[in-house]
Amino acid sequence: MVSTQEDSGRPESDRPVPRRLYAARGLGDRVFRVQLTATGVVVLAIMAAVGLFLLLRAGQALHAQGLKFLTTAAWQPDVHNFGIAAVLTGTLLIALVAVAISVPLAVGTALFISDVAPRGLRRTLVSMVDLMAAVPSVVYGLWGLFFLQQHVIGLSRWLSDWLGWIPLFRVDGTQPGDPLASDSVYTASTFVAGIVVALMVAPIQCSVMREVFSQAPAGEREGAYALGATRWGMIRSVVLPYGKGGIIGGTMLGLGRALGETIAVYLIISPVFTIQPHILQTGANSVSSLIALHYGDSSEFGMSALMAAGLALFLLTLAVNFTASSVAARSRSGAQSEA
Repeated sequence: MVSTQEDSGRPESDRPVPRRLYAARGLGDRVFRVQLTATGVVVLAIMAAVGLFLLLRAGQALHAQGLKFLTTAAWQPDVHNFGIAAVLTGTLLIALVAVAISVPLAVGTALFISDVAPRGLRRTLVSMVDLMAAVPSVVYGLWGLFFLQQHVIGLSRWLSDWLGWIPLFRVDGTQPGDPLASDSVYTASTFVAGIVVALMVAPIQCSVMREVFSQAPAGEREGAYALGATRWGMIRSVVLPYGKGGIIGGTMLGLGRALGETIAVYLIISPVFTIQPHILQTGANSVSSLIALHYGDSSEFGMSALMAAGLALFLLTLAVNFTASSVAARSRSGAQSEA
């Protein structure tokens, strides 16, 4: 309500008060609201129950090891010499390699489907991408073990020769350009596992990004074309800024999946319990593969140690997801066109 000069001279108690409007909710709206609230509460309750279960089962190991659990690389729980320093480092490296490969692939595929591909081809491409997400993890793991690994050795050797001065790409025991270097030093590495996990998480990331890109306001798209922008100029100035939240959300969703991947990583890597920062060199580890490896033959105390490792992975995944949610909430995704 706009105040007039006559209203401004009145006492504050006599000024008209705007009438508060109430929306009349029907039965369907009330039921839907209750369902959404109940679903949210159930999800939070399940998540809290999982965390509480892991904490209770891990209490014995955490009490015995204390803060050394985060700094010890060895895994010998029966002699109280264990920790997640090595496996947590390996988990992060595999996930980061996977995200570094999958994000450009997912963004490019999503942009091609939403803005470049002909309409008749889009549905086929969407079905193919969704089908990749439905392939079981063990299939990716076997493919990486028996096919990809032997074909990626040349790339690993090339990266080691030209980028070996960077600690991340150095391979101990080899010299740049040495043709006699054994191929075995490049197998079962973080790099191979990261490539396989990248192909597993890319379809999920692509689906999230594609949905956001396709909702970019048509008015802004047409406005960019009207100002003389090319298709790439329109994508760069309209679609990508609008889809920033989708890119971040899809990336973090894939990162969360990569952190917890078990079977494919377990089949490919050669487990080592030392901090291994060289991604091209044989030997890696992850929290999930550690649990899969030792779950069947662990003692009661060893099982408590595995639960402690699972609790650390659970908290790490929660931190990643909450960070992604907070960043995506501040982005422009979901804004409406003013054109």
